Amino acid sequence: MTASRGMTTSQPLKGMVNQPKHPSVRVCSDRQNSKAQTCARARIRLRPRYLKNVVNVDTRTTIQGEEITAPICISPTGFHCLVWPDGEMSTARAAQAAGVCYITSTFATCALEDIAATAPRGLRWFQLYVHPDRQLSKQLVQRVESLGFRALVITVDVPKLGNRRHDIRNQLDLKLNLLLKDLHSPKERTSMPYFQMSPIDSSICWNDLSWLQSITRLPIILKGILTKEDAELAVKHNIHGIIVSNHGGRQLDDVLASIDALAEVVAAVKGKMEVYLDGGIRTGNDVLKALALGAKCVFLGRPILWGLAYKGEDGVKEVLNIIKNEFHTSMALTGCQSVAEINQDMIQFSRL
Repeated sequence: MTASRGMTTSQPLKGMVNQPKHPSVRVCSDRQNSKAQTCARARIRLRPRYLKNVVNVDTRTTIQGEEITAPICISPTGFHCLVWPDGEMSTARAAQAAGVCYITSTFATCALEDIAATAPRGLRWFQLYVHPDRQLSKQLVQRVESLGFRALVITVDVPKLGNRRHDIRNQLDLKLNLLLKDLHSPKERTSMPYFQMSPIDSSICWNDLSWLQSITRLPIILKGILTKEDAELAVKHNIHGIIVSNHGGRQLDDVLASIDALAEVVAAVKGKMEVYLDGGIRTGNDVLKALALGAKCVFLGRPILWGLAYKGEDGVKEVLNIIKNEFHTSMALTGCQSVAEINQDMIQFSRL
């Protein structure tokens, strides 16, 4: 990793493989949709303003009323113990040290109690895949609320798992290697095999959100919204926030790049809720572009795992510091003293 180019020079985790070479094989994978994300960001050009006082650039902002040191937070990703022994505990400590939000995944490989205990002052949200057993989901939601998690993030773009052919080619079988600890009550505290908790409720729909709202006082955020129609429905159902995301490009081929969907979603909610961006953020300029398009903050996924695999907690801190420092520089070089000054006048779209 080099500070001058952010995360663009980072190496992928060991075990990642090249896309199949046969031209008839279309893969919903990192390669195809990741390229689309890169092209989408490259179409956006910055319009800097000069002769402005940027001696004291302030990157602080708030999400759901909580202050963070920069609009750069951590997306929910599972199985952190695959890449570092302390797994999600290392990630949580790094987020706390950086003063940013960490969304803990349903597929965490550390117990929620341990994650909360290792970073007691950290801002944590919890990402939920709704299980067909609603009582199990209810117990989990109540548990995270009691542990001090501050918001509930519902992933909506996985009614079923996409065709992840890299996993098939690599014969990835997590249920043989991992135990997940978050779907049993604290009294049971025995690990639950992956295959027992993998079902996701494919029947969940908009009307079910009222049930979720009835079992928690936490603000509910929907992750995976990409259209104005769904954004308008989120407003109608009194949702507190939206994370615009295409699930890292791993669910559906030819789907919109997250940043291409951002302006549409922001316009649809008309300021009635906060909108965030997940997907493809690699540099400070990427953060600036997302905020100029109306995102309140961005969330990082793969770069956090790269940092965790590189050096655990310190690696995650380094990733966050690289992008935070780049964002600080980007603000200064475009004439922004505060995050509130970033707006759509700072960007234009070019033809590539």
